[in-house]
Amino acid sequence: MKNQLINKRSSEYNVKQLLLILFVLLSFNVLFASANSKDSIIKIRSKGSFYLAWGYNRDWYSKSDIRFQNNNPQLINGKYYTYDFTIYDAKASDRPDFKAIKDVANITIPQFNFRIGYFFNNRTDYGIELNYDHSKYVVNDYQRVRIRGQINNEYFDKDTILNPDNFLHFEHTDGANFWMINFIKRWKVVESKDHRFNVGWIIKPGAGIVYPRTAVKLFGQYINNNWKVSGIVAGAETGFRAEFFKNGFIEFTAKGVYANYINAFVQGRGNGKASHQFWAAEALLNLGYQFNSKK
Repeated sequence: MKNQLINKRSSEYNVKQLLLILFVLLSFNVLFASANSKDSIIKIRSKGSFYLAWGYNRDWYSKSDIRFQNNNPQLINGKYYTYDFTIYDAKASDRPDFKAIKDVANITIPQFNFRIGYFFNNRTDYGIELNYDHSKYVVNDYQRVRIRGQINNEYFDKDTILNPDNFLHFEHTDGANFWMINFIKRWKVVESKDHRFNVGWIIKPGAGIVYPRTAVKLFGQYINNNWKVSGIVAGAETGFRAEFFKNGFIEFTAKGVYANYINAFVQGRGNGKASHQFWAAEALLNLGYQFNSKK
């Protein structure tokens, strides 16, 4: 039953993601059509180029201290709980789910990336980008951690096992969701004489918000929470960029991220919050299309 519920919610999320992407693409088509009728905007466009990109990622996370707290008693499986405790040095992993890529309807299930950006000038190669990484963060079950705090006014400071059946399971798998605005700079290291092919380097520092959907099983009760703006993120991405046939490009990059989840849901709105922060390393592969590219 739980798996059916998760699959249903994931399907609903996939539909929302695809509708969002289609909306963005439609908006750009309207923008380009409007620009064609205005000489002033044509001049602006001629100085630079828009682009869209899609890809996938793998992620590695630092250990994290995760604090769980609520202010009011909560009924969980027939018993009221109050709690304020922290688990220390929790290890977490990603969940790539790449096997779903072969099914076009499920292309948003794996850890994917979406970028939309604009190069201000194709000679100076500076630009700005909206950068979204749908990464997944899963605290490893059955690991031994130090736990300190109180549950129902009983204080403890001891080692414990993260058993999802009777204590805790915690994840951001729909997902950890890094939304960032990046400044971008590219260098064309090698370029063909006709400007149709080049290989170079790109760097993208930026910052933004985390917008996770957090799933928690606490004291035997599971809930897959709604999405929520929960904190901040900052980082930098860098790597290879190859452009081909004037408009196509591919990027293979590495990214370092600091994410601070200040207030994530635990058991729904008003039923506790979780806070933690971690460092992440990402490997990303993106394929994109650059509009109105003038070399």
